[in-house]
Order: sequence, then C-alpha cells, then structure tokens
Amino acid sequence: MAIFLLFLLVWAVSGDEEAFIGVNIGTDLSDMPSPTQVVALLESQNVRHVRLYDADRAMLLALANTGIQVTVSVPNELLLGIGQSNATAANWVARNIISHVPATNITAIAVGSEVLTALPNAAPVLVSALKFIHSALVASNLDSQIKVSTPHSSSIILDSFPPSQAFFNRSWDPVMVPLLKFLQSTGSYLMLNVYPYYDYMQSNGVIPLDYALFRPLPPNKEAVDANTLLHYTNVFDAIVDASYFSMSYLNITNVPIVVTESGWPSKGDSSETDATVDNANTYNSNLIKHVINNTGTPKHPGIAVSTYIYELYNEDLVPGPATEQNWGLFDANGVPVYILHLTGAGTVFANDTTNQTFCVAKEGADPKMLQAALDWACGPGKVDCSPLLQGRPCYEPDNVVSHSSYAFNAYFQRMGKSIGTCDFKGVATITTTDPSHGSCVFPGSFGKNGTITNGTSLAPSSNDTNSGYPPQYFYGSGSLTTSVIIIGICVFHMATVFL
Repeated sequence: MAIFLLFLLVWAVSGDEEAFIGVNIGTDLSDMPSPTQVVALLESQNVRHVRLYDADRAMLLALANTGIQVTVSVPNELLLGIGQSNATAANWVARNIISHVPATNITAIAVGSEVLTALPNAAPVLVSALKFIHSALVASNLDSQIKVSTPHSSSIILDSFPPSQAFFNRSWDPVMVPLLKFLQSTGSYLMLNVYPYYDYMQSNGVIPLDYALFRPLPPNKEAVDANTLLHYTNVFDAIVDASYFSMSYLNITNVPIVVTESGWPSKGDSSETDATVDNANTYNSNLIKHVINNTGTPKHPGIAVSTYIYELYNEDLVPGPATEQNWGLFDANGVPVYILHLTGAGTVFANDTTNQTFCVAKEGADPKMLQAALDWACGPGKVDCSPLLQGRPCYEPDNVVSHSSYAFNAYFQRMGKSIGTCDFKGVATITTTDPSHGSCVFPGSFGKNGTITNGTSLAPSSNDTNSGYPPQYFYGSGSLTTSVIIIGICVFHMATVFL
C-alpha cells in the first residue's frame, strides 16, 4: 500500500549552535523538476537548508531571495584542476559563489565528495583545493559567512566500535592531519556521511535492526563502550562519536561534525528486504527528532549534530540495485513517498491540512503476530474494541487482518499518533488511505459526514468488565475457553513486548 510522506524540516537552538535538518538534492532523474519547481517544493515543506552536488546556476538563481541556506559543491571531476591551481579555484569561486551572493544564501562549500575512498588519486591535492577555495573567499571578505570542508565516508574510520578505540585509516594521515588543522584554523566542521543502513546490512546480523533505526532499546540491549562506560542506543551516535575519538587521537578536539548524508532506502531488491517504506519512515522520523531536540551523542550530549537527509527525490537513473534509486522523500512529481512521524518533536506538519494518517496491519504480516498484537491492543492497550463484536459495524470482514487494523489504528489515534505507537513488533504500518469501509468508520477518519472521529475517547471506561477485550476477537483452532485463559496470563507480558 502506498504511503505518503508529510515533511517538515525545522531547527532548534542550543547555546550558540543551531541544530538543523537539511536535505540533499540529487538530479539523476529521468524527469527532473525545474529549479523553480524544486524551490516551490522546498518552500511548501519549510525546508531551510539544502545541499547541492554542484553549483548549478539555474538552481542557485531559483534559490535567490528565499533565505534557504545552501551548501554548494565542487564536483570530484573538477577537484584535480582546482587543487593544482589557485587561479582555477579563484575563477570557480567568482563564477559560482560571488556572482550569487548575497541574494542566494550560500553558507558552505563541499569540496569533492568522499574523495579519499571514491577518488584516491585526487587525495594529494584535496587540502590544497580547500585552501585555494578559502583564499578566494578571504579575498572577497566571504570567509566568515561561507565555510569550506569536504564530505567523508564513515568507512575512513577503522574499528568504529567501541567508539573510544576508533581511529581514521592511518594510511590517510598525510591528508587527514593537515585537513583537520585547516578546519580548526578556519572555524569549519568535519563533513561526514553516515549510513546506518549499510552498517546494518554488512554486519551479518550482529547489529540489530532496532539499533540501526533509533528504536527504543531495553538497557540490556544497548551497546556499551567498556572504556568509557557510555551507552549507545543507535548506530548513528556510535559512528559520530567514533569520529570525535578519531579526531582526538590526531590531537584535534574542537572541530564539530555535520552529517552531510544520512537516510534509509524505502525499496530494494529481493535481497534487500529491510529497505522498506516503514523502515525508511522510522529511521528518518527518529533521526529528525534526534537532531532537532539537540540530543547530541553520548560523548557530547547536547552538542548539535546537524544532518542532511539523503535525499529529496528518488533518483531513477542511479545505477545499481533498487535501493540506489529509492532514498528519496518525494518522487519526481513532488508526491511524497511516505509520512514522516514527527509528533512529539515540537513540529507542525507543513503539508497536511487534514492530518489524516492511519495505522493498519502490514501486508503479509504473520497472522499469529497480528493476533498477539490485537490481543494486547484490546487488553492492556485499553482500546475499545466493541465495534469488532459480532453484529457491530466493524465485525465484517471477520478476519485477524481487518480486526487488528481497527485496533492498531484506534490505539495509534488515542496515543496522538506519537512515534513508536504504530509498530506492534513490526506488524503495523502507517497509511494515508482511510481504511474505513461501509458503516465501519475508523478512528481519525472524517467519515461520510465530514466529522472526525476523536481517537482520544477510545479507552474503555472503568466499568467495562471485559477491558475492551471480548473473546470474539480471538482467531484460532483451539478451545475458546482455553484461549481466553492463556491470553489472560500473557497479557501483562504483551505490554512490554509491544511498547
């Protein structure tokens, strides 16, 4: 079932730092929207920070007078020329930066992309390229406004866990040491691309999916750095802290980190089973909340780790497996791929006048898992499941998929659609398609008369003797009496399983 996205990017302030979420704009689409269409989408979604992979003139002109903060890039193919010629670098700055500011709010230049791992032959001139670009900015009195750095793949970090023992690949010390000193002396930041999806996929089951997706973990599932006793609840923080420790081993302790790429694919090949809409939704929603709340990392709590989501559009022309084409938040027509769940992150949805989202059973979910989740929702979840009784509006169709969808959604609406309340151990998913049918109106629906059903009134009353859990909800071949007894015994345990 197609799931739409509702996207808002906001920032929060912590001290003198601004923690923001931005978005990368790739252009490998067979039907790439025009620059004015791209900017219209950005403004409709309140996106205030973007990163371009080049310095396209039409795009920079379209971004003029919008106030959107822009990171432009020196493509890898230009790096050798710029890194070997101060004049070439100055010409590039004059053509692509000076001619656009101040109308276009350019705040950073990314010189190359993952040069050490993607274009190692250009590594010897990387620092020179940064210095030449910076010198041109100094000459134009723009160096305080525009920072210069270069994005790195997190793979340059070796042995990233525990973070306290992480270090950069030492074969790159001749580049990394002067690079970090340059960033330090110019007040810039280390640009890092962080992809927990790949760390998870390459771990052969060592990294739990929940740990990669920022999902809450019980204390005994958290990763602990034995040297520092810091607890890590997600891959993202562990990689960022590994970078901090790696810099400290090179005697650099005051260069902040900006994550220039992070995200999760929403679709993959048959071998990429965890590239799903639900996982992409979960990762990016949790990432946004993590960043804008200024959570920081265990090593540096409360210190902003601003992050650019990869990416704005699905890029159908990118070669490789299906995941490579499906990192986007929108398709080429500007239709959102899924709804980001930002409730509780202090945000207001920017593109949804009805805020109609629903929680339903995931297609292909294990019926036994659905049954267990249904039992919990109608029991300790305190959902009023009486509409599912025989003869009531939502009894038909009489199957576990339909009934669990109703119960899941009732719980989701009652909990204010907050993050994590539509999961049910992985058998539930978000949709914007109203699942109401016939006379069965799901909570949160406007229904036929346009009156929204208030999901907050769904908890059974204190004198509801069955606690919203009539035996008619059980689907199985065993004795009904036996089934009810078993569920009564297990119901307390289910509260810990599904929340």
